[in-house]
Amino acid sequence: MAFDRATRDLGVLVGFDGSRQSILALHYGALAAQRSGRVLTVVSAYSVPTPVYTTLAAVPNKSEAELASAAAKKVLDEARRYLQDYPGKVIYRIERGDAAGVLVDLSALAELAVVGARGRGGFLGRVLGSVSSALPAHADCPTVVVPRQYKVSEAGGAARFAQGEDRRPVVVGIDRSPASRVAVLQAAFAAQNRGVALQMLLALPSLEGWLEWYPELEPSDAGVTDRRQTQLEKDLETEVQWVKAHYPALEVTASVKPGDPVAQLVKQTREAQLTVVGTRGRGGFTGALLGSVSRGVLLRAMGPVMVVPELQEPRLSDQPESSR
Repeated sequence: MAFDRATRDLGVLVGFDGSRQSILALHYGALAAQRSGRVLTVVSAYSVPTPVYTTLAAVPNKSEAELASAAAKKVLDEARRYLQDYPGKVIYRIERGDAAGVLVDLSALAELAVVGARGRGGFLGRVLGSVSSALPAHADCPTVVVPRQYKVSEAGGAARFAQGEDRRPVVVGIDRSPASRVAVLQAAFAAQNRGVALQMLLALPSLEGWLEWYPELEPSDAGVTDRRQTQLEKDLETEVQWVKAHYPALEVTASVKPGDPVAQLVKQTREAQLTVVGTRGRGGFTGALLGSVSRGVLLRAMGPVMVVPELQEPRLSDQPESSR
């Protein structure tokens, strides 16, 4: 079934555990839901450990499930307080189960999922938590991972959720594969929603990395990279026109930048208001749900990153011939 926002009744789905980074995700999700006019769904999940009691006196008055559910309710109350002046519709849900699994299941009913880079269960020193690692790889909708560097408004009341003026572009990594074009269409929607430009970026790895495989190439032959860059820039004009056919009012640019794809996109996370990648591109291994580029960007991102899964997208029927 094709991805259809209108049928995704949970709208913008936010995983919330009361941690500082989940508050950043909650704020981001609230603004995203407000922009798109959709419901904001806030979810807190809890799991119940297998109880072990050595004596009858050690058995608590309330079951482990009741205690865990009550704790999750308290966590959701924190989200309610944060959103008390939010002008949009909010659904609050408590779900039993592993947080990542719960969010993956609910992502089939959401148009966008949002999580913080790490939650309360993260190990000290880990950049990505278990949920922010698993959800982008398995979700049935795009996932935004919000890093700790994300800035939220310090205003009180409804002013906290005012849409500030941000003219920074939305940047999307592309390798001209069908999977990356799905990401491009999602990025175009995000850019149009924000009223900003879309910048498509194709990274061209350096020639040095290929010398071991193609010894006939000379490292001093800089012209090879230059010629390849010029050709790819011409090819990207077709990509730009394809996007504009679906988003006529959107300003779209494309560029080819020599260098490592991860490094190039990580740099963009500092300069763009949103950086978009696909789960896997041309270089992905068949069994890898999250590719090396998307994972590398998430690990080093300085701004929000959207990871787009391989959604069924009817608009690919008219994609440029180069990669069909």
